Amino acid sequence: MSSITFFFFLVPILAILLLVINLVLSTHNPYQEKDSAFECGFHSFLGQNRTQFSISFFIFALLFLLFDLEILLVYPYIVSAYFNSLYGLVIMLVFFLVLTLGFAFELGKNALKIESKQMFTFNPKKWEGYSLIYSNK
Repeated sequence: MSSITFFFFLVPILAILLLVINLVLSTHNPYQEKDSAFECGFHSFLGQNRTQFSISFFIFALLFLLFDLEILLVYPYIVSAYFNSLYGLVIMLVFFLVLTLGFAFELGKNALKIESKQMFTFNPKKWEGYSLIYSNK
């Protein structure tokens, strides 16, 4: 048996074996709180449950996907840059121009701004007796 054949048999068997071990040995105690959507980045008010989800996190995910795919589309050009002519360079510059204009539009519409729903107002009268500096009187 050649090493490549051995590799193609060993890796799937090992992967399935590790998945089965994980399913058998792991603890299972599902409940509604675990299955609900979790959102970080803001403080929720009392009484809110975790099922409410802000659209701004989906916008961030879509933007990440867009710019991640940009790298995927630019990579073949970079690899073959020696063989590309001026036409290939112009196509890449137009591609970057469209992405830059789209990003500037998103910045202009404040699509990338995530604000917390909870506002903190500092009340100095509440903290009058406290000091951050330890004093030994």
